[in-house]
Amino acid sequence: MLAARFYAAQDIRVEDVPVPQIKAPDDVLVEVSFCGICGTDLHEYLMGPIVTPASPHPLTGVTLPQTLGHEFGGRVVEIGSDVRDVKIGDRVSIMPLITCGRCYHCRRGNGHLCTSMACTGLSAETGALANFAVVKESQCGVLPDTVSDVEGALIEPACVAAYGVDWAGVTGGDVVLVTGAGPIGVLSAMYASAIGAATVIIAEPNPNRARLAQAMDIGPVVDPTMDGFSDLIRDLTDGVGVDLAVECSGSTPGLTTAISATRSRGQVVQTGLHTKPATVDMMEVANREITVKGSWCYNLTDWPRIIRLVAAGKYPITKAVTSTIPLVDVVEKGFDVLVNPTGDQLKVLVDSK
Repeated sequence: MLAARFYAAQDIRVEDVPVPQIKAPDDVLVEVSFCGICGTDLHEYLMGPIVTPASPHPLTGVTLPQTLGHEFGGRVVEIGSDVRDVKIGDRVSIMPLITCGRCYHCRRGNGHLCTSMACTGLSAETGALANFAVVKESQCGVLPDTVSDVEGALIEPACVAAYGVDWAGVTGGDVVLVTGAGPIGVLSAMYASAIGAATVIIAEPNPNRARLAQAMDIGPVVDPTMDGFSDLIRDLTDGVGVDLAVECSGSTPGLTTAISATRSRGQVVQTGLHTKPATVDMMEVANREITVKGSWCYNLTDWPRIIRLVAAGKYPITKAVTSTIPLVDVVEKGFDVLVNPTGDQLKVLVDSK
């Protein structure tokens, strides 16, 4: 089969490798339908290895090269002897996290904070930028007929976005600011709207991304670098500031914008990952008693709920997709396009069939 394998920074090779085999009784072999290219994948491509294992991973034992791809869905083609809740032919969306089940956090139900966590497509034997991948039964969320294969590949980033918004504490009637209109940003804005936010404002300085976000018709899309941005926020919030901000750009300017636009005793959640330290005005945070939270991944149990929300038509996640490319072109038409700061793509899916 074909697989996109990460060797080092700027070195991803599409190679012919053996189809992965089921080894454990709870293993499931999935024929991949679609796989998204994540910001984490892009970080690896530009600066890795970061989370891909250059030495044996403590949980999975794997080392580079790593088959990438952790945002995916597909069809079950083989199951282990102990698999009960997934059958051959089921269409599934994959929760890619692999946890130890033993550490302090795992035992308290916070598996996404596992001290030795691995991830299918980043630090495991298989990944989904390939024709097939092996996962555990517990990683599979069965898709109803009303959820498409494309939506199945988007459940993972949709869960990332939803977790950040939920962690911020968004409730019905809130005014929410989302900084950064990348894939997680627009999915966060969609989710905040889906759960009842009164107004969702998207701050995005890149005109291409701002145009794409504007077309989704979620709420006002504004350039935070323009003169009058603060006045606009005051006008939209009766002079108070937004109730909550979800920072999705992973940048100091984005975080600064989020904090300055949030009302006193409001919440700011950092969902976008920073690749270098951020500068924060803690005097402003203290003076207005703003709560700043970090957000990491999602709850391992989020899949059924988000799948149901998508199936009900309340979370229109396919709006984030701007192109679909074949696996053989994943570097030239996927990674190279997405790392271009002037690029006009938002969410790129790889057709792995």
